[in-house]
Amino acid sequence: MTRFDKSKLPSRYVTEGSARAPHRSYYYAMGMTETEIHQPLVGVATCWNEAAPCNIALSRQAQAVKGGVKEAHGTPREFTTITVTDGIAMGHEGMRSSLASREAIADTVELTMRGHCYDALVGLAGCDKSLPGMMMAMVRLNVPSVFIYGGSILPGRAPQVDEIPEDFRSRDLTVQDMFEAVGRNQNGTLSDAALEMLERVACPSAGACGGQFTANTMACVSEAIGLALMNSSGMPAPYESRDQYGEASGRAVMELLANNIRARDVVTRKSLENAARVVACTGGSTNAGLHLPAIAHEAGIDFFLEDVCEIFRDTPYFVDLKPGGQFVAKDLFDAGGIPVVMKELRKAGLIHEDCITASGRSIGEELELITREADGRVIHTIDAPLTKTGGVVGLKGNLAPEGAIVKVAGIAPEHQVFTGPARVFECEEDAFAAVKARSYEEGEVIVIRNEGPAGGPGMREMLSTTAALSGQGMGKKVALITDGRFSGATRGFCVGHVGPEAAQGGPIALIETGDTITIDAIKGQLSVDLSDEELARRREAWTGPRKTIYTAGALWKYAQLVGPTYKGAVTHPGAQAESHVYMDI
Repeated sequence: MTRFDKSKLPSRYVTEGSARAPHRSYYYAMGMTETEIHQPLVGVATCWNEAAPCNIALSRQAQAVKGGVKEAHGTPREFTTITVTDGIAMGHEGMRSSLASREAIADTVELTMRGHCYDALVGLAGCDKSLPGMMMAMVRLNVPSVFIYGGSILPGRAPQVDEIPEDFRSRDLTVQDMFEAVGRNQNGTLSDAALEMLERVACPSAGACGGQFTANTMACVSEAIGLALMNSSGMPAPYESRDQYGEASGRAVMELLANNIRARDVVTRKSLENAARVVACTGGSTNAGLHLPAIAHEAGIDFFLEDVCEIFRDTPYFVDLKPGGQFVAKDLFDAGGIPVVMKELRKAGLIHEDCITASGRSIGEELELITREADGRVIHTIDAPLTKTGGVVGLKGNLAPEGAIVKVAGIAPEHQVFTGPARVFECEEDAFAAVKARSYEEGEVIVIRNEGPAGGPGMREMLSTTAALSGQGMGKKVALITDGRFSGATRGFCVGHVGPEAAQGGPIALIETGDTITIDAIKGQLSVDLSDEELARRREAWTGPRKTIYTAGALWKYAQLVGPTYKGAVTHPGAQAESHVYMDI
């Protein structure tokens, strides 16, 4: 027996009535019982693959989720989708596939759910774009949904040998340290032998990158926005306790289904604001400025880069995480995780407490259950923050009329204003080659253009270049701006998401080497010292977008469809244009 009325659920189209006997024969072929066939069908979607450690534990965790669904009288149906793992794709042409994979993940989860008429969704994701991609699919379908993060990697430790510099030996290591070690190796301050030793120990387990890079930032978002159970994102991937959260997530989605609580009941304007608060106070990735608008778009909510940055502007930064700070995701978990962080935000009245969550309880009700307090080490108190404004800042000006974004976590206020001559590069490879050869000067603003969503195509991350600068000790001595993106692991004064992008004729396409650029993260401005008349003259002389080699295939298709960065670089009209909701079909 089931407590669910299948006459109102999508799965009735594949399990109920005499006309569905052929469909049921397929289910019997897979060993399902009559009871299982007539229970609600729950999609259990994972991004499991062997591309990187971020995703390698997801298959096991999915089994725990399926156990929870079964326990609550649902029938789980596991399926997988793709991921492109940024750590592997970084620094070469493969990075063009990264942001496009977010849309592919959302699309393939949607198509699988629609094609098989599943009634609810539990989604497991591990690497950067797979988290927002999975959440976008949940909101697009508007089914009862629970998200669960695959967990972060354990921190690495360097061998205590003289060959390795003391600053590497004395701290926890993440993959960010490896990118910076390359810069040290290139400028002769780290030996080949030391580099080889470090690469063997920096990433010691399954799980996503350990700092507050994009994966952990979006994992924190999943809790703050309400799609994940409280504290489910915190424990590292190898911990056995992840199974308990998997089972609980499986049970939770059945309760949501029973009570008809859908993804868009959870993801609202208020919950998006809660999520942005958590990104700001943890010094999270600038990529959240891309992914939160994209998730909002699936719900039909206008929540653009400027809205995200408005929240960043008046949110204290009080959680001391890498790359701007000292600690990694495991340390945050040990200190009480996102629930304790949100308790601190609540003390300052910065959380909407009435937002519903995956447990069926409100944020306020969930926080009432949390007894732990800020430890003052990893999680500082909100009345004694690291800085009074968020770790990420929005910028606007004549160089970025549609906005840009910069991470200032860990950057002292006196270093948050930078003026210098531009040194312009037409793509990331040219910039990286110049950095490697030290063909730039202290005090310059490095400009990398033609790396936007359409112009790249794919809006690549620039971690190889920024990490090389940091490794050369130049992270605070130059600035960098791009219409592309930065990794959540990027350090230094690096401005991304400059819009409009060069391919759309934005002002960044018109900059010439030697132009004076000012980045002011205090006032939120990004400008070039050129008159409107001079910019207009250069626009008249502009010969159009740089040609790319991507004239067919998935990246060509992405470039044709993708919208502006400030709206989330999305590829379809979104919920405002939809004429039906899948769940009610």
